[in-house]
Amino acid sequence: MRTWIKSVTFATAMAGVWMGLSAFSPPAKDIRLALQEGGTAAWEAAAMQELDLDEKNGIKLDIRGVADSKAGQVALQAGEVDVILSDFVWTSLQRNQGADFTIVPHSLAVGGLMAMPGSKVKSVADLKGATLAAAGGPVDKSYLILQAYYAAKTGGDLTKDTSTDFGAPPLVNEALAGGQADASLNFWHFNARASVAGAAQIISVQDMLKDLGVSKTPPLLGWVFSDKFAAENGEAIKGYLDASFQTKEALLTDDALWDKIRPAMKADDDALFIALRDAYRAGIVTSYTDADIQAATEAYALLAKFGGADLTGDKPDLAAGTFWAGYRK
Repeated sequence: MRTWIKSVTFATAMAGVWMGLSAFSPPAKDIRLALQEGGTAAWEAAAMQELDLDEKNGIKLDIRGVADSKAGQVALQAGEVDVILSDFVWTSLQRNQGADFTIVPHSLAVGGLMAMPGSKVKSVADLKGATLAAAGGPVDKSYLILQAYYAAKTGGDLTKDTSTDFGAPPLVNEALAGGQADASLNFWHFNARASVAGAAQIISVQDMLKDLGVSKTPPLLGWVFSDKFAAENGEAIKGYLDASFQTKEALLTDDALWDKIRPAMKADDDALFIALRDAYRAGIVTSYTDADIQAATEAYALLAKFGGADLTGDKPDLAAGTFWAGYRK
């Protein structure tokens, strides 16, 4: 009887200690995250929350929907959100103009040049005299890289040799499928949709960069926040970045997790679901090292050459501090 009383007393005491420690554990830090409604970054957020990796890393996502990337940039500049998804070109431009935004890689995913069966465009050289439908505008990064690649392979000027119609990604796919364009240059997830509809990729932007001498695929997209926010919320931003990389690791291998987040992908068709999943996996970032920053620096030089001041402003070099020094993977 005496032994049983001692055991109960010990268990009660330990429970009291645990409750006392729990009472003093810091509350999860809210991260106000801007995500484009219907964008692919929302897939990672859905997976992160499905695995409770946000709370396990001491944060709580407060997701703010935005219409597009520009709306996210405006929200960050106005202090309405803490983190957005953007690219290192915009981040560098902001730093060169006096802002303190900085970036940590999120995705290697890039688009590519596509054509339907029977198209006269079989290679980049065949773009001469062809009609190209391209997502974005004249200073879109993929279009500038295609310009550089076309010039390297043919010695020509893509802007003069090809008739290019710019438009929204869905319209680009429609033009390709409907025969209004001989080839298309679109974002990776729209290319995945085009492939299910029968289009074939001629060359990816990733392979263009490789042929142009860029040392490895640069992380074009990343999580952008301010140096000030990081200085004041160091543990929180590191917790978010840890959760992001942990989620990526799960998405690389866990098919069951993809089944759970499928509603966020809006992929009712099984073939489309698999195409989107596999294309997303191909672009997952698994590291953040000096080599990634070097690749981005090399890509930036190409973009600055062909995009000029319209893209980079009056300072053609990647701004110091564009990539955050406070985190590595």
